[in-house]
Amino acid sequence: MTSVLNPIPVATDERFMLHGVSWETYVQLLKNFESCSVPRFTYDQGELEIMSPSLPHEEIREILVLLVNLICEELGIDVRGLGSITLKRADLQKGAEPDACFYIKRVKEIASIKELDLTIHPPSDLVIEVDIGSSSIDKFSIYAALGVPELWRFSKDEIEFFRLAGGQYTSLNHSLNFPRVSALEVTRLVGEARALPRPQWLSRARSWIRSLR
Repeated sequence: MTSVLNPIPVATDERFMLHGVSWETYVQLLKNFESCSVPRFTYDQGELEIMSPSLPHEEIREILVLLVNLICEELGIDVRGLGSITLKRADLQKGAEPDACFYIKRVKEIASIKELDLTIHPPSDLVIEVDIGSSSIDKFSIYAALGVPELWRFSKDEIEFFRLAGGQYTSLNHSLNFPRVSALEVTRLVGEARALPRPQWLSRARSWIRSLR
């Protein structure tokens, strides 16, 4: 096992790959950085990617988190967001820190837990990934192995929705968790959020969500 004594500096918006990393080293890295928002770690059977997100990455992530919470508020849907909490399983030798994750349909099943253990607790109902640049690890395969039923990915200025079916993700036009919410509309709202003053955008977003009732 490799000892990790101090956090290592990671350049903003850069990705570093390490090969042949043990699960124990990965877990030690998570512990060393547990009080830090960056860097973020993705692990898949010995392959470790270390990533520090850029400003646009974090801006889009915050917009999407806010939008999911607005949808739940306006539609009266209970939700528990766990941010970028590490989703991992030692038995699968896989782990990832999503840009955001939410419990929606299964929120009651994790209502009282203080520590998430995916060997006994259900996976998140929704995971959000913002891809600005190319990841060296296929995070879709990690989330599929963990059983995450719905994934939203922002890439190349648009949002795509995916559902887990037969162990693989397939594209969706509308969300599983919010059936009237389309990827096309979410893409539009993200673009508007980056162009409009926030009060104006919030008003427009709330009006659109209310039209879905």
